[in-house]
Amino acid sequence: MALDLVDYERKAQAAVMTFWRSREVAKQKQLDSGKADRGERAGVTAGKNMNGFIELIVDLVRENGLEHAKIHQKRAVLTLPGYFRPTKLWDLLITYQGELIAAIELKSQVGPSFGNNFNNRTEEAIGTAHDFWIAYREGAFGQQLRPFAGWLMLVEDAVASRSPVRNSSPHFPVFQEFRETSYLKRYDLLCQKMIQEQLYTHAALIASPRKAADSGEFSALSTMSSLKTFVTALAGYVATEAARH
Repeated sequence: MALDLVDYERKAQAAVMTFWRSREVAKQKQLDSGKADRGERAGVTAGKNMNGFIELIVDLVRENGLEHAKIHQKRAVLTLPGYFRPTKLWDLLITYQGELIAAIELKSQVGPSFGNNFNNRTEEAIGTAHDFWIAYREGAFGQQLRPFAGWLMLVEDAVASRSPVRNSSPHFPVFQEFRETSYLKRYDLLCQKMIQEQLYTHAALIASPRKAADSGEFSALSTMSSLKTFVTALAGYVATEAARH
């Protein structure tokens, strides 16, 4: 049976428009309430900016054989046991017949500051994955096959995120692939490396400019980290699980 990618490009465009518009709404509310000093943080802490991508993922699960899977979106049911910490709060969990099918993180970053945020996102993503897989190994989710672990990141496509950045490493040289790279390229490399090291079943990077609030415009930096590869991998995993059950 062919995989159903649920017209993902159109739905992703709608999700991108929702992302940028919800940020603007949240930012305007902060301005109206007199808390303008929060700046760009207002849109980030609004918390619902990536809901359009959750809807896309839910459609992928439903249309590839697990129409009766449980989709967990409310905060109270989004925690999984960890190994280095008691629990970890995920952005989306999918279970079926008592098994964990998928655990997915949905993140975003916009300018003007990319440097510190990139480092924080990197450390968070790697730490989360490491904790998750050791917990799985130790039987935290019961005796089951490896679930799908996904990481999806939307980054503002802007001059600041596409400009080469110098590195400071006075004692030892930085790996060649990171030299004079932009923050967008660094996120692309992060996704590729996390896939190669099996930290995530798949990791995707979406680059989108602010003007996409009206157009839904987005792009990929590489085939490996593209949204198309992400949705294909997830659809394939879900179809396999559906056949197995």
